[in-house]
Amino acid sequence: MDKNFSGEDNDSIDWDTEDELEIQEITDTTFSSCTNLRSVRRHTVSGHGEASTSSVSCQSKFIQQFIVMGFPEESIAKAIEQNGENEGLVLDALLTFKALEDSLEDQSSASPQLEPCNSSDDSSSQYNESFLDDVYEEDSWSSDSDNCINSAKRDYLKGESSSLSEKEQTLIFLANMGYPAEEASIAMERCGPEASLAELIDFMCAAQMAREDDAYLPEDVKPKLNSGGYKRKMYNEFCTRKKQRAISDEESIPLPKHMIGFGVPTESIPRMVQRTLPEQAIGPPFFYYENVALAPKGVWDTMSRFLYDIEPEFVDSKYFCATARKRGYIHNLPIEDRFPLLPLPPRTIHEAFPLTKKWWPSWDTRTKLNCLQTSIGSARLADRIRKAMKAMENFDGEPPAIVQKYILDECRKWNLVWVGRNKVAPLETDEVEMLLGFPRNHTRGGGISRTDRYKSLGNSFQVDTVAYHLSVLKDLFPNGINVLSLFSGIGGAEVALYRLGIPLNNVVSVEKSEVNRNIVRSWWEQTNQRGNLIDFEDVLQLNGDLLEQLIDSFGGFDLVIGGSPCNNLTGSNRVSRDGLEGKDSSLFYDYVRILDLVKSIMSSRRV
Repeated sequence: MDKNFSGEDNDSIDWDTEDELEIQEITDTTFSSCTNLRSVRRHTVSGHGEASTSSVSCQSKFIQQFIVMGFPEESIAKAIEQNGENEGLVLDALLTFKALEDSLEDQSSASPQLEPCNSSDDSSSQYNESFLDDVYEEDSWSSDSDNCINSAKRDYLKGESSSLSEKEQTLIFLANMGYPAEEASIAMERCGPEASLAELIDFMCAAQMAREDDAYLPEDVKPKLNSGGYKRKMYNEFCTRKKQRAISDEESIPLPKHMIGFGVPTESIPRMVQRTLPEQAIGPPFFYYENVALAPKGVWDTMSRFLYDIEPEFVDSKYFCATARKRGYIHNLPIEDRFPLLPLPPRTIHEAFPLTKKWWPSWDTRTKLNCLQTSIGSARLADRIRKAMKAMENFDGEPPAIVQKYILDECRKWNLVWVGRNKVAPLETDEVEMLLGFPRNHTRGGGISRTDRYKSLGNSFQVDTVAYHLSVLKDLFPNGINVLSLFSGIGGAEVALYRLGIPLNNVVSVEKSEVNRNIVRSWWEQTNQRGNLIDFEDVLQLNGDLLEQLIDSFGGFDLVIGGSPCNNLTGSNRVSRDGLEGKDSSLFYDYVRILDLVKSIMSSRRV
């Protein structure tokens, strides 16, 4: 990693990497933290250990170097007994003992007889919180997983009975890593007897990721944990798509190096941007469509074609706030005379969180956070970083480069900030709200869980970015605006218009998530809006007849805004990244359908 970047304008920062790819795909990578920490400690041992084969004093030094690293004496003695005074083998054994110890502690409430887990609600908040702790929030994983896992398995099974079959031994090992016995058994059955441990873990993680995406499905359509048919279908589809990607890799369309669209308030553009809209794209109504910038190949071409061949405007929100959020926008709004929301939000990490500066190490040169996700780093990960940093205090100067790289990789991936000496922590929900431009406690209260708050915020607009584009409407609608808000989420568009000082006369909001609808309704009431908020659950409800009634009731829509689900477009989705043909992202075509209907109905009313 390039250590020379420190300013936000330095081109060495890889801001062109899709924000969803900042979290490395779980199904492609496995257990790098084990490899990283093992390498770190080997580096430390080789620099400070002294080899010896006979003298007691030298043997004490051999043991002492592991004690300094925080391993218990009993474990060190056991590792030496099994492997002799070989630093590498002893270190591998100690790391294995520690991993198994942690796993057994986490599983202390589980049955020692490996009874199946019969949870009947995979999508509950409790399940999601557990999933975030045990899957998304684990260590960073790397592609050299086979060596690390298989080495750990060999060390662990040394003490197991030789009478156990290979399948039973593998099942025990996976269970002690924290995977439910039933899921491990299903994975072994689906992947076949020759499957490696990495492949088994890959399969189980893919299944867990798919279940996590169903959090907002109604109870009667949620797949159940014990549904073998669902898992079999999911796995077959996963394998098919994996083969297809191997044949034809999904590349993304080239994006501008500097994602400033048709201009941002903090950067000068080299030439005056001009564009000519196709005649059929000219309003009314104005429309504004948003989605992730780095979609599979051809997706933005398709979306542009369906939206009157308008050139997308690609913008990274790092130019508006202290976090990156790379998005594409297709709209027919004017691009002259835009203005930003005031006061301008903090644009660097230290401006946003000044108290962290005291604890920030000089070698952590981040000035911006990466894209805010729907999940956060775990407490266990933060504790591992603390222990790694504390262990390095025994040596003079800054941590070795390999330790710095490991910690920085985790901090960048999970947006961890320094909150104390050697102590990092994930962002709190109110901090995420501030970075995204929402008012404090926008998602708090009303029975909304912490997990739901992170998920809702991770899928929302960055308000300051969107408000800059919508600012041109203020002079056009001094008496207020009628808005059709599709896929409203937590009301990013409504908040942006309100903060711009544009009265909201009538807002028709369409949002599937009841949690999000409640957040928008609560904000509407808390801000004493004088207009009308009408909400619907499903875009499929908006047919021609209903739209005619709505248009007749208040004279038409001035703005149709929204961003359809990006589930099948994001880089982190390696299970169902099907582009616009995916179950969720195909709702883009409903945005087009509804926009066309609104334009047609309003055109007929003007005749």
